[in-house]
Amino acid sequence: MLLPLSACGGADTDTTALPSESTSAAATPSESSSPSETTAPDASPSDNASAQSGTGSGSSDASVAAVDMLATLSVKGRAPKTGYARTQFGAAWSDVDHNGCDTRNDILKRDMTNVTFKYGTHDCVVKTGTLNDPYTGKTINFVRGQYTSTAVQIDHVVALSDAWQKGAQQLSADQRLQLANDPYNLLAVDGPANQQKSDSDAASWLPSNKSFRCQYVARQIGVKHKYALWVTQAEKDAMTNVLSSCPGQTVPDGGGVVASSSAASQPAQAAPAPAQTTQAAPAPAPAPAQTQAAPAPTQQSGSDVYYQNCSAVRAAGKAPLYQGQPGYSKKLDRDGDGIACE
Repeated sequence: MLLPLSACGGADTDTTALPSESTSAAATPSESSSPSETTAPDASPSDNASAQSGTGSGSSDASVAAVDMLATLSVKGRAPKTGYARTQFGAAWSDVDHNGCDTRNDILKRDMTNVTFKYGTHDCVVKTGTLNDPYTGKTINFVRGQYTSTAVQIDHVVALSDAWQKGAQQLSADQRLQLANDPYNLLAVDGPANQQKSDSDAASWLPSNKSFRCQYVARQIGVKHKYALWVTQAEKDAMTNVLSSCPGQTVPDGGGVVASSSAASQPAQAAPAPAQTTQAAPAPAPAPAQTQAAPAPTQQSGSDVYYQNCSAVRAAGKAPLYQGQPGYSKKLDRDGDGIACE
């Protein structure tokens, strides 16, 4: 059994490729100084670095070497993607900690400095902020808006599709919901970098910021250990190669090192071989009521996609939809910030 997860806002897509875009969306003076917003106290440089990296170098609560934890993960082939949909992990950005704010805004608030909030949202909807992006090493000035919100996106460090093919099919619906919204598996990052990563594992994608790779891989190991997921041989080899340059790297705080020995032993018992997974995949499919409430998208001419509502978007596993992606429309983007069906 998994242990309780840490709360959002404490101490983190299904992605599709987007054209390359600028990673800086600077706030205009009018937006930055508007009286109709509130400002969060600035985090100190050390506090922000710790929040973003998850204290990747370790602390009193994180003394397990990443290489040692990697050695405990099961090594298997990638199971078929049969049955995967974003809805298998619950509604996108659910408020699982019941603090009144959705997970996306919780992570934006956690990982950025100089944060301001949209007026009247009880400090839930982030309006502006500054991100020291761990994936590229760049500084991004985030401004919420139709054409600027995509500059900063929330990445699942272990992508949900990757998790599905490496053991998450065997988790309960509630455990998958927690995995998708667990701050330990989420980071605010450069939007284009997140789109480029898509659902890759460490064998096929690593951050361009080489100084963050050890922490990135260590966090993936922690997440996979916490949720009893396995790695492929190619993935393990890539992780081992990264960690060879930082043998003292420990698994970051946040839950990855607290999985009990019984939870760690579950993959061998609960996660069948890839061939068997093909038969088991349909089991965790959404309940019929959800399927009926979420009509499948219909194709229009060419590559155009039309979604009747956000239920259809989520049923297709495409939430959230960013402006410029197939199927995005203003009617699905209620607050006009460029992100539909958040």
